[in-house]
Formats: sequence, C-alpha cells, structure tokens
Amino acid sequence: MKSITPKELKTRIDSGDNIQIIDVREIHEADICTINGLLIPMATILENTHQIKKDIPVIIHCRTGKRAAAVILTLEKQFNFDNLYNLEGGILQYADDVDPSLEHY
Repeated sequence: MKSITPKELKTRIDSGDNIQIIDVREIHEADICTINGLLIPMATILENTHQIKKDIPVIIHCRTGKRAAAVILTLEKQFNFDNLYNLEGGILQYADDVDPSLEHY
C-alpha cells in the first residue's frame, strides 16, 4: 500500500498539485476538524466509488490511518484502483506535523 506523510501532503496542497483528498471518517468527526477532503464515510465508500478519481493521486485519510488502510485495500482489490495513498497517521498526525490548530479527539 502506498502512503504519504502529512508534510508531503501539505507540500502537494501548497504546490497546487492535482490531487483528491477523501476523508472516510464519520460526519461528527469531520465536524471536529477537517483538511477539506471529500467526506465519504467508510460505511458508504462502496456505494460511492464513482466519486473517487482514477486519473490523479487520491489521498485517503481517517483519524489514525487504520480505516483508510482498510478502505484502500478494499478499493484496490474490488475496483482495481492503483492511485490511492494512505495519509500516514491520519488527521491526528497531520495536526501534529503540519497544522496544530486542528483539534485532537
């Protein structure tokens, strides 16, 4: 499984790279803090694969990286995605490494 560090993601965002960020947390979690990804909760990901781009890098994140990893494995196996990256440590690591204003929960 491919991954990206929070600092690498921040560099790509700041550079204006053509990427998609998908947040697989629950709505109430995204209400606490967000990095402005497309919110598709894990339980609904299989019915929303049409929203996931296949032609650009897609960074998938959750709180710590575990749910995102499970989603990526499923999407790679069942839908042949090959452009997915797990945000290492999830949004909590992003808060620690990049944006300390994001609330920990």
